[in-house]
Amino acid sequence: MERITIDIVSDVVCPWCYLGKARLDLAIAEVQDEIGVDVNWRPYQLNPDYPPEGVDHQKALAEKLGGKEKMDSAHEQLRAFGAEVGIAFDFAAIKIGPNTLDAHRLIYWAGVEDRDIQGRVVSALFKANFEEGRNVGDPAVLIDIAEKAGLDPALIDALLTGDADKAEVLAEIDAARQMGVTGVPFLIFDQQYAVSGAQTPEVIVGALRDIARMKAEALAKLN
Repeated sequence: MERITIDIVSDVVCPWCYLGKARLDLAIAEVQDEIGVDVNWRPYQLNPDYPPEGVDHQKALAEKLGGKEKMDSAHEQLRAFGAEVGIAFDFAAIKIGPNTLDAHRLIYWAGVEDRDIQGRVVSALFKANFEEGRNVGDPAVLIDIAEKAGLDPALIDALLTGDADKAEVLAEIDAARQMGVTGVPFLIFDQQYAVSGAQTPEVIVGALRDIARMKAEALAKLN
């Protein structure tokens, strides 16, 4: 069985990233008997200038998208897409637009522990923000998510209090921008092939099978 590593550049306040994760999960489930897939989550900040306490999300997003009408239209489309993959977007519940640096630090620490734990943390952060209206910039929310994912809450509390790994996370974000990443989600397969956007499960399945076939053919030539 071929193994493929996918590095996903994303932000936890990006609804298309949440949608993309759900679609990716469906694609991985479809090929699980033929291809092994390892997923690493990489940081990106859509709103790096937001203060630590966050901003009025509804107001800031409406301004960013060109008015409330455009925002509502975008949300209607996302709700429909989300319903197809089991996501119950509740955009009205989101009051605070957070700075996501600490959330990305938590994802980074989870990845140091275990890929599965990292995946659980990412899922919980998306759900907290988009379905429960929780502030994922709030340390208390992050510690709760960390504990439920299997991390030591006291350790996460201590780490969040300081500047641990801020420089590393910011360096990864900068590296993504220097690579030309201007929108997320951005998927990198085996550090060679890139796919931008929340692609459908069918597109991702096709990409996985194509890459697995090319790897198998390359290995056969060596033998």
